[in-house]
Amino acid sequence: MSRLVSGVRTLFRRYPFVTNSAIYGSLYVGAEYSQQFVSKRWLPSPAEREDIDYATIGRYAVMGTAAYAPTLYFWYKWLDRTFPGTTKVIIVKKLVLDQFVLTPYLLTIFYAGMSLMEGSEDTFLELREKFVPTFVRSCIFWLPAQALNFTLVAPRFRVIYMGVCGLIWVNILCWIKRQSLPVATTPHNNVPSSAAIKNTET
Repeated sequence: MSRLVSGVRTLFRRYPFVTNSAIYGSLYVGAEYSQQFVSKRWLPSPAEREDIDYATIGRYAVMGTAAYAPTLYFWYKWLDRTFPGTTKVIIVKKLVLDQFVLTPYLLTIFYAGMSLMEGSEDTFLELREKFVPTFVRSCIFWLPAQALNFTLVAPRFRVIYMGVCGLIWVNILCWIKRQSLPVATTPHNNVPSSAAIKNTET
């Protein structure tokens, strides 16, 4: 076990960018695969079971590795360098910037990027419909999680802590992404538009 921990520390020290990218990509793949396995293979009866959608898992791998990981890596380097220390003022600044500057950007990249990879006709439809509820859930989850991170977690344990929190949050994000958009009706004939009934189930 000690050799494994030592090896991981060595990877983070020598190849921080590549290691972080691999970890975040794995988190996204693991979260989506686990949700698909439960919803398609475990809970349904044998006659209703479906195959795992590996194309969707591949899209989550791209999102976690190529989009989220570089952003988070350079963001937290900048944040720790610009606001060193653990005073209350510093912590509040980090929390505000993290939640109200970084998070909207990440959610925009997530929903718009996934829609592009899915070939959706309206790239920003899902973003418009799900941004606010996702952001609210993000505030509920990440503000206390990051407050603990910035105040109580020792730097050498932050990777483990953020990994656990990240896995939980990615599962929440995958669950929200899987929810169907609300069905809207036209004001004249109450016929649902094709865009309004777009099924976003991955």
